[in-house]
Amino acid sequence: MGKKAKFSEAELDRIIEMAWEDRTPFEAIEMQFGVNESEVIDLMRRNMKQSSFKMWRARVQGRNTKHLKKSPEDLDRFRCSRQRSISLNKVSKR
Repeated sequence: MGKKAKFSEAELDRIIEMAWEDRTPFEAIEMQFGVNESEVIDLMRRNMKQSSFKMWRARVQGRNTKHLKKSPEDLDRFRCSRQRSISLNKVSKR
């Protein structure tokens, strides 16, 4: 994202949503959208109210589940029984 990549509004919303989720690691965001942790932080800073950014940053800082290397090996990710196979976040309609 060094060139200030352009994201659609839907992609930007999804990146922010994934960053807010406690169990979604930064590596998953990077794999899917090509933005690393520092770029996600910058993106969040630019697209959120200052108070919301500060609250998010305080909660995320030091959280083990936001980094794959720090996550416990036995951590089993939650998956809803109704969730279908998701490919690039395009959820199948019923």
